This record gives sequence, C-alpha cells and structure tokens, in this order.
Amino acid sequence: MPIELKMPALSPTMEEGTLAKWLVKEGDSVSSGDLLAEIETDKATMEFEAVDEGVITKLLVAEGTDGVKVGTVIAVIAGEDDDSASASKAAPAAPKAEAAAPPPPPPAAAPVASAPAPTPATASADERIKASPLARRIAAERGVDLSQISGSGPNGRIVKQDVEAAIGGASAAPQAASAPQAAPAPKPAPVAAIETDIPHEVVKLSNMRKTIARRLTESKQQVPHIYLTVDVRLDALLKLRAELNASLESRGVKLSVNDMLVKALALSLIQVPKCNVSFAGDTMLQYSRADISVAVSVPTGLITPIVKGADSKTLSVISTEISELAGRAKEGKLQPHEYQGGTASISNMGMMGIKQFEAVINPPQGMILAIGAGEKRPYIVDDALAIATVMSATGSFDHRAIDGADGAELMKVFKELVEKPLGLVA
Repeated sequence: MPIELKMPALSPTMEEGTLAKWLVKEGDSVSSGDLLAEIETDKATMEFEAVDEGVITKLLVAEGTDGVKVGTVIAVIAGEDDDSASASKAAPAAPKAEAAAPPPPPPAAAPVASAPAPTPATASADERIKASPLARRIAAERGVDLSQISGSGPNGRIVKQDVEAAIGGASAAPQAASAPQAAPAPKPAPVAAIETDIPHEVVKLSNMRKTIARRLTESKQQVPHIYLTVDVRLDALLKLRAELNASLESRGVKLSVNDMLVKALALSLIQVPKCNVSFAGDTMLQYSRADISVAVSVPTGLITPIVKGADSKTLSVISTEISELAGRAKEGKLQPHEYQGGTASISNMGMMGIKQFEAVINPPQGMILAIGAGEKRPYIVDDALAIATVMSATGSFDHRAIDGADGAELMKVFKELVEKPLGLVA
C-alpha cells in the first residue's frame, strides 16, 4: 500500500520547518537510507532519509515552502509490489510545463495530541528490531539501546530522528518529569507592519532568526535577570597560554583565550553549585556536571554548540571540540544533541572590541557569562598603580533560582581562576 512521508521532527522541540530542497523527483526509486530532502530547522539544515523501499509517486510540498508543520504529509511512496509503483515506472515523464506547475497544498497537519502513538520497537528471538541503517549507526556510536526506543517511521520503524530524540531526551527527561504542568505562556502581540518611504528591501526571516526573536523575547519577559560585573586581570593567563601553545604546537592545537575562559566558567560552576541550576517551577534542577554552551555567530543568526563536561576536560580537548563544533555550526551541520541542553552559556564579544555587555539568559539555563575585550588599563598591582591587561566579565543570572550572593560568589571564583590560571591545568 502507498506510504505517506510526513514532515519529521528532527529535534525534540521542532514544531515546523522549511522544506529547503528535494533530493529526489517523482518516479525515482528509493531504498532505505537514501536521502530524500534537505529540511531547515530553527538551527540547522538537516537531511531526511528514506526508511522504506519504493517509488516516489507524488511530491506534495514544493521546495522552499516555509512553516511546514511536523506530521504534514510531504510525499507519497508506492511499495515495489504496488500497482501504482509499476504504473509510475512505466509512465512517460511529464512535460516540463506540467512538472513546473505548483503541487497542491499539503493537507493540514493533525494535532499532536491526536497523532497515533508510535509503535514500540521490541526485540525477540524471532523478530528483529526495525530500524534504518543510519539510525542503527548513530545508536551504535552513541551507545543507545534500540529496544528502548519507539519508532515513528512506517510500521513502527526507528529512524534517525527517533534516536536523536532519545539522546536529547535523556538530559531533558529529569526536567520534564520534575517540572509542574504550567499554563502555556501567552504569545507576544504581533508586531505592527512598518510603513516607510525610506528606500529599503524586505528581508525574509530565516527559521533560526524567528526562533532567536521568540526565545529572547520570552527570556526577557519571563526571566528576572540580575547582572554582576567584575574586572579581571589577564596577564598571568596570557603568559600561561603562550607557554602552553608552545608545547602544543607539535600536536596542531592552539589555545584561544576563550577556550581557557570556558574551562574557568565550568570549574566555577562546580565550585559554586548553587549557580549550576535550572528553574523548573516548583523545583530546581541541580547539575553535577558543567556543560558549557558557546555562542557562535553564523550567517543566519546565533547558535550555541555545547562542550559537555567541560569541567573535567583538558584545555586541549576543549579547544579541539570548540573549533570542530564551531566549524560545523557555520556549515549548518550540527545535530540537535550538539546544541540543545547545556547548564550555562558563555558569549565572548571581546574580539570585536566590545568593552562590556549584558547577555540574555538562554532558558532553561540559569546563567550566561558575557566576556568583554582585554585591554591595557591603569590597575593597582601590589598596592601600586601600574598598567595591566584587564577585561570586564558580566554574569546574567536567573534571579528566580540564583540569589545575588551566590552569583557574586561565582564571579569571584571565576576571577580567581583566571588571575591564577594554573588551576585550569591542575
């Protein structure tokens, strides 16, 4: 029987996406694991793979269509034994004029609540777990037990997004379980259209920019921010960095100041655990590991890949991970589990000469550290006026979860670690 291909949820929070590009056309034969389309989410462009064999009989959503709801039927595949598949193979190619005609609009997506529950994938002696090759590979690499995952593909088959959702959900599950069922936040009022006679062009917002606008608006409206700033002397850290880079040169590793600040923030969160938290209504999540989200600017906006367990990693490992994650972030190749989560964030605008700024918290995280430029300033050294390299660092804290005194303690510890940086390599 014909198989409906539906807009997949490529991350646990995805509600809609843009069908950026079809990689197949009507009449093409596909096999499990073949790439069908490129789908743009709010953070990346990801590939959508086939989970069954058959012939593409209909593409229902045109390339470039925005706002395609998860669950919307986007194409139809006829199985190899279907009459429609044979007819499609035998039928002559449609004239170009017809092929170019816009496809019919997709049917409205069914509400999530009424969608049928996915079929659990169970294994027995005589029944193999149904999973796509790519899903199996990702599960093997990440140590995920496929028998514990429910498949959303045809006939309960496990596909890539199911495995990724399981990986991402593992860290999100405690919060979901402990958070009370609160009423949904009111949607912000629509922004009025701007009428102007100034020469201009209308620029279409990317999904990422829409998400940034929505989440930052919600953060400023719902999270009471408290800002704490310290001036930090960098001379000792810069000297240590130069010495470490000289020894790491043969390994192809070059530490940045930001790599060392990520480590300093991670250790500070472990030393001041009251700041390594998330507010969850009537409860708080207290993290025992410091996963640091690092703000990276990309052509379509901002994304925050995560250095997991940064408190226990060496500076060289942190540097390598940040470089690799930032490179793939700019190419739109990050997987959801690489940018969703984190216990705190760091945003460094010092390289652009910004002296000081206050960053917006990225919920459900409880804090973000904003790093300004290191610059030569008059500074008291050993009770005497001298010239030192100094930067300003500002912590933004969720005042619902973190008291000012605890935030101040974290900033104090961070300052001490940076000014006496041997603690970063101990």
